[in-house]
Order: sequence, then C-alpha cells, then structure tokens
Amino acid sequence: MPKSVQDIIDSADELAKKFEAMQPDADGSPALAAVHRGAVARSRSEAELAQAVDAARAEGRSWAQIAVFLGISGEAARPKYGRRASA
Repeated sequence: MPKSVQDIIDSADELAKKFEAMQPDADGSPALAAVHRGAVARSRSEAELAQAVDAARAEGRSWAQIAVFLGISGEAARPKYGRRASA
C-alpha cells in the first residue's frame, strides 16, 4: 500500500532517531562503523527527499517532472511519494 509523504517522513525520522541513539558494537571494525553512519545518513536523506517531493508537488510539478530528478519513471514515483486519498 502506498505511503503518504508524511508517512515516509515520519518513518525516516523514527529510524534516524533509533540509529542515532544506537551504539552498535562494531568490534572495532571501521567498515561496520561506516555502515552505521551510512544508515543514519540514508534515513536523513529519505526524509529530506520526501519533503522535497512534497514541495515540488505543492508547486504544481508533475510526477513526470519529479521523476526525471529521481532517476525513475513517473509511474514509480507516484506510488512511492504520492499521498493516499485518505492522507
């Protein structure tokens, strides 16, 4: 079921908080520490991207226009970032 932009933002914010609070035992592994930092960065980026898509839609931009910048088709962008009718 497609999520609304707000659902995506809320989910990303929740994940970011969990990752930031988490102190995983990387056993001294720089690679595992880098994985953790990447996961935190991805959560933040997803929230920022969802907000940007929402702003572009509010500006009247089409899914096809937005999809060009996402590197996906309009048909793929809409279900991922579109608002549900009830949202």
